[in-house]
Amino acid sequence: MKVSELREMNADDVKNKLEELHEESFNLRLQHVSGQLTSPIRLRQVRRDIAKVHTVLKEHVLGVRALAGGE
Repeated sequence: MKVSELREMNADDVKNKLEELHEESFNLRLQHVSGQLTSPIRLRQVRRDIAKVHTVLKEHVLGVRALAGGE
């Protein structure tokens, strides 16, 4: 996921994406513990995507950059 894609979303969509990523992260960690994880790279990608979403939300809160939808 690219940061530019996140910045094009409105705040609600970004928050929904964050929830989806947290859920996916939980499921991947569960698969990892049980030995069923087929793609360990995906776990790293999801963690990085979560960090990107948090960065975009923080930029929005600080007023550094506005999200789409004009809040």
